[in-house]
Amino acid sequence: MKRLLLLGGGHAHAALLFKLIAAPLAGARVTLVTPKPYQTYSGMLPGLVAGHYRPEEIQIDIAALAHRAGVELVLENAVALNAARRRATLGEGRELEYDLASLNLGSLPNWFGVPGASEFAIPVKPFETFLAAWDALRVDAAKRLLRIGVVGAGAGGVELALAMRFALAAGGAPAEIVLFSDRPVALPEHAPAAQRRIARLLSMERVELCVDTRIVRVEAGALTDAHGKREACDAILWVGGAAPQPWLRESGLRVDKNGFVLVDATLRGVTHPEVFAAGDSATLDGAPHPKSGVYAIRHATVLEHNLRATLAGGTLERYVPQKEALALISIGRKYCLATHGDWALEGEWLWRVKDWIDRRWIRRFE
Repeated sequence: MKRLLLLGGGHAHAALLFKLIAAPLAGARVTLVTPKPYQTYSGMLPGLVAGHYRPEEIQIDIAALAHRAGVELVLENAVALNAARRRATLGEGRELEYDLASLNLGSLPNWFGVPGASEFAIPVKPFETFLAAWDALRVDAAKRLLRIGVVGAGAGGVELALAMRFALAAGGAPAEIVLFSDRPVALPEHAPAAQRRIARLLSMERVELCVDTRIVRVEAGALTDAHGKREACDAILWVGGAAPQPWLRESGLRVDKNGFVLVDATLRGVTHPEVFAAGDSATLDGAPHPKSGVYAIRHATVLEHNLRATLAGGTLERYVPQKEALALISIGRKYCLATHGDWALEGEWLWRVKDWIDRRWIRRFE
C-alpha cells in the first residue's frame, strides 16, 4: 500500500478530493495535511467583502470532503519537507513519511524586502487574517473617515479595493480607498482594453489610482514609494504579488527564482518525480503562467490522472496551460468586467453570470 501525502487544502486538492469520493485511488493510503477544516474560495472573496455573500456561502468543507473520500485529515501546518528522505515535518514536530506527495500550499504575500510591511500591513492571505481585520475596519470606519491603502493593482487588488469602497459607502461610511500600482496601469496582466475600462470604473466608483508607485517602506499610518513620496493611510492592505512557503527552498526540490516548486508538464517535480505540485505552489518549467485559482482548478484534472497513472504504472498526461483565460472581475456593486485576450465587456448581466459560475462551483462540493 503506497502512502500518498497531500500537503495543503488549496483549490486543486479540493477538486481532487471531490473526484476521489466517486473513485478512490487504488493501492494508496491518502493523508491530507492542512491547517483548516475548510477552504475559502478566492473567487467569491470580493463578493463577501462587498456584502453579497455570507461567509458560509463561499467556503468548501475540506473536512467533510476528506471524510467522504476516505482520506485521513491532519489539521496542522507543514513546516518542512525533506525530499531526499521523503518526509514532511508538521508544526507540532511530527514527521510523516510518503511514497508520493502532492503540494497545493497556496501562496503568501510578496512583501519581502519592504521594511515594515510584515509588521504594519494587512495581508490578504491567509483570508481569515484579512477578514478579521476587515471587520475591525468597518467598525472603525463608522466612527471616523478612514483612508485605506491597497498595495497591488492586479485583479485581486482592484476587486478588493472596489468591494471595500462599495461596502463602506453602502453602510454610510464612505472611506477613501487608494489603490497603488507599481506599473503605469491597473490590471497590468490584462490587455489595454481592460486597463482602460478598469481605470474608468475606478474613477466612477471613487477609488483613487496611484500608478508608477512602487512601495518601498511601510510604517504605522503611512507608506513610502520609490520616489520618496510618503502617503498617509489609516490602514494598508497588501495584495501585490505572490510568494511561496519559505521552507520550499530548503526541501531539496528544485525551485524557480522566486522559490516555487519547478515542475514538468506532468506536474511532477523536475528533480523528484515522486513529488507533484499544483496551484500557486508550482511553476511549470518552460511555460510559467499566472498564480490564480483558474489555473489551479485546471491543474486538478491532470493531477488526478497522473497520480492514478503513477500508482498503476500507466501513461502520464501533460498539462498545457491555456494562452488566454477568461477573467471575470467584480466591481464592488453587482457589476462585472469580463476580459479575454484583447476584448473586454462589462455590465450587470456579467455579474449574474459570474455569480452563477461561482455558486455552481461551490455547490459541487456540498
